[in-house]
Amino acid sequence: MKNTLIIGATPNPARYAYRAAHMLKSKGHSIVNIGIKSGEVAGVSIEKPADIHEDVDTVTLYIGPALQAGYFDYILETHPKRVIFNPGTENDELKSVLRANGIETMNACTLVLLATDQY
Repeated sequence: MKNTLIIGATPNPARYAYRAAHMLKSKGHSIVNIGIKSGEVAGVSIEKPADIHEDVDTVTLYIGPALQAGYFDYILETHPKRVIFNPGTENDELKSVLRANGIETMNACTLVLLATDQY
């Protein structure tokens, strides 16, 4: 199973990041919730982007490009194998930085990948 870092985690059940956290956990994946809101999602506390988690397989983004610049270094320091750009989070600048550092990027929907067993 893949340890997944969710950037843009929120305790709001109407948000896709919330749904992704629950679906990831239900499929047996471990998660790290990173966000600006406090609380928890799927039984996991939401953290600020401070502690570096080095055992991350996948980062899944739920914040738009305007907010992503503050996360470039944080994502690179986690050394993920891949970063999923969910709809609305696509960012060519970040993709270039990630690819230059040997990190796979995908334009995809985490929820669809999980639902179709492609995660």
